[in-house]
Amino acid sequence: MTDDEFRALYERYRDPLFRFAWRLTGSPQVSEDIVHDCFVSLFKGRFDGSRASLQTYLYAAVRNLTRKHYRDSGRAFEPPAPEIPDALDQVVSDEISEQVRRAVDGLPMLQREVLLLFEYEDVPLEEIAAIVDADPGAVKSRLYRAREGLRKSLMSAKGVTK
Repeated sequence: MTDDEFRALYERYRDPLFRFAWRLTGSPQVSEDIVHDCFVSLFKGRFDGSRASLQTYLYAAVRNLTRKHYRDSGRAFEPPAPEIPDALDQVVSDEISEQVRRAVDGLPMLQREVLLLFEYEDVPLEEIAAIVDADPGAVKSRLYRAREGLRKSLMSAKGVTK
């Protein structure tokens, strides 16, 4: 891969991978490190195109590096509420956005990661299944449970019981 090709891939995938890592970790600094390590592994030639698409490889690498981060730090793979950088603070300052963010953060990690990939990053279900190493049916089930969890959380935040 030439330097220009690598740079083009970096430009294309850096922001979506960062958003995914940030939503999983809650830390912009840790997310930067994870995305950096992801591209280092790509640069070192660890990608095998016969096993998965490049996008699948990159998202799976971010997911696995996030798990490694939590394992190495001795913490469970359930991150704290995200630290919101100043630039993003303006984007999520609206009360509804904040409630949605808290509801998403409150989801179990397996549900959260499929919801983030599907709803925020527009990754197809089959590719999510490859990223999280699960059957498509399990991914659909996690996505359904995540949406139900969000619905219940947002309804209770509004004081609606059902």
